[in-house]
Amino acid sequence: MDDRLPFPSGALLVSCQAQPGNPLHGPVSMARMAAAAAAGGARAIRANGPADVAAIRSEVDLPVLGINKVFGPDGVFITPTFEDAAAVVRAGAAMVAIDGTARPRPGGGSLGDQIRRIHAELGVPVMADVDDLAAGTAARAAGADVVATTLSGYTGGPAPEGPDIGLVAELVTRLDCPVIAEGRYRSAEDVRAAVDAGAYAVVVGTAITNPMAITTRLAKALS
Repeated sequence: MDDRLPFPSGALLVSCQAQPGNPLHGPVSMARMAAAAAAGGARAIRANGPADVAAIRSEVDLPVLGINKVFGPDGVFITPTFEDAAAVVRAGAAMVAIDGTARPRPGGGSLGDQIRRIHAELGVPVMADVDDLAAGTAARAAGADVVATTLSGYTGGPAPEGPDIGLVAELVTRLDCPVIAEGRYRSAEDVRAAVDAGAYAVVVGTAITNPMAITTRLAKALS
């Protein structure tokens, strides 16, 4: 296992998130979802917001990768500030994921400043969620412990149908840190392709923990 990370190579990380409007929204539902994921073999849980992080930590004995989605005018919404990161660490997150794209950050701060402060004051590793190779390279240079493909396809234009295996391979070739595959992974074949491309671990969310989205997708196929 990489000393920077609270989960081993080859791990499946399960993202347990439900936004307002989803019947599963809320810490109780997400804690039960995390328990089911843990029983199925997940090695860590990705969770949004202090309430969900705290509930999941009380329910399962797995490390939690915390994010804190704060929607504002700048486009950066995944843990946009140090204070947002501190809130999920206080709730029990063992690691924090933050937006690692080149988009402007709230208050004009830099990605490097945020990462350095998280390291110094919170003492947890940082995952940079990026959208392309340039962002991944810059995030690693800024001090990110790990880089994830989370935002590929989500920062401009419609998202493609499948995961960005090509970006995983490019980042693995260029970076000297673990690369996490995340974003539109829906099948065992997708997960295997990411690992074959060099991914250290894979995050799967909707395909496991969002039955509303799964149902919508399948119902559309019948329309």
